[in-house]
Amino acid sequence: MDFLKKAAIAIGFCTMLTACGNDTLNCASIFEKNDSIAEGKAPAFLKKGDKVALLSPSYTTPDSTIQKTADVIREWGFTPVIGESANKLDAGKFAGTAEERAEDFEKALRDSDIKAILCNRGGYGTIQLVDLIDQRLVKNNPKWIIGYSDVTTLHAMQTKAGVMSIHGTMSSSIAKTDGKDVNSTLLRDLLKGEVPTYKVPKHKYNQQGKAEGVLVGGNMATFVPLIGASDIDVFQNDGIILFMEEIGENLRNIDRMFHSIELHGVMENVRGVILGEFVSSGTDLDYESTEAMLSQYLKQYNIPVICGFPAGHDDINVPLVMGAKVKMDVNSDGATITFDINGEKKTVDTEKLGQ
Repeated sequence: MDFLKKAAIAIGFCTMLTACGNDTLNCASIFEKNDSIAEGKAPAFLKKGDKVALLSPSYTTPDSTIQKTADVIREWGFTPVIGESANKLDAGKFAGTAEERAEDFEKALRDSDIKAILCNRGGYGTIQLVDLIDQRLVKNNPKWIIGYSDVTTLHAMQTKAGVMSIHGTMSSSIAKTDGKDVNSTLLRDLLKGEVPTYKVPKHKYNQQGKAEGVLVGGNMATFVPLIGASDIDVFQNDGIILFMEEIGENLRNIDRMFHSIELHGVMENVRGVILGEFVSSGTDLDYESTEAMLSQYLKQYNIPVICGFPAGHDDINVPLVMGAKVKMDVNSDGATITFDINGEKKTVDTEKLGQ
C-alpha cells in the first residue's frame, strides 16, 4: 500500500475517533516510522590457532562429515572443537534434543578461545532453540556464526543481539570438496579478514537504484515464521536490505510467503532486495521464473533489486555478512554489493566463479 492510501485511511480513522470524542489517540503516531535497525558489531577475525566450534543446531550430521571438515579447519590454521551433540540422534532427525543442542551452543559462546561457530548442516530445528539460548550470551560474546538454510534463525538471533554473522557454506558441503571449492575458500578468507565486494552481472529482472541498510534475511521458509512472533524479529525495523533464497518450495508457497512479508508491513522497512538462488521452485504458476514472479510484486516499492545473486542452496553459495551495513548499486551494467566492515577489501566477480 502506498503512502497516499495509508494517509487517507489514517486521516479517516482519526476523524472518526475524534467525532466519537476519543482524544487519547495521537494521530501523528500513525505516521511514525519503525525504529531503525542497528548495525551489528563485527566479531574479531580469526588468527592462527584460534578455535572453531563445529555444531549441529538442526539435523544430525555423520561423524565422517564432521571429521573431514575438522581436517579442513586444521588446514586453514585453526583448531576444531566438535560439539558433544553434533552427531547424536533424536526423533530420527535432530542432533540431540533441543536442550542438548542449545547447551552445545551456549557452551561454545562461553568459551573465550572459540572465535567462530561453524554449523554442520541445516534441515530443521533451530527455531526450537530461540527460547533456550540466553540472548545476553550472544551479545556479550560476539563470535562468527556460519551457516545457511535453517541457520537463518541463528542469523536473526545474532542480528537482534547486535552481532554480525556469516550466511555461508557448512560442514556438509565443505567435507565434499575437502574445502577446495570457491564457497569454502571465500569463507576461509573472510574469517581471516578479507572482506569481499561482490560484482554481480546484469539480470533482466533487476531494478536499478542505490540503497544502504543492514542486511537481514536468508531462507524464506525459515525467517517468515519469525516475523511478528518472536524476540528475534529483525524485520520490523526500518532501514533493512532483505536477502531471500529458497529450495524445494513451489511458486505458490513462495508467493504466499512473500505476501505474508507484505501483510506484516516488512516491505515498508526495506531499502533494497537481494534475491539469491531459488532451487527447484516448481512450475505450478505460469511465470518464467521465481524472479519474474517476485519482480512483479517488487516494482511498486521503487527500490533497487538484485536478482540471481549466487547464495543459497545451489552449487555456488558465496558468504554474506548478515547484520552488516551494506551498500547496493544496481545499474544497466550489473550490480555491486559492498560491506561496511573493516578488513582487507577484495573484489569478487560472481560471474567468473565456478568457471
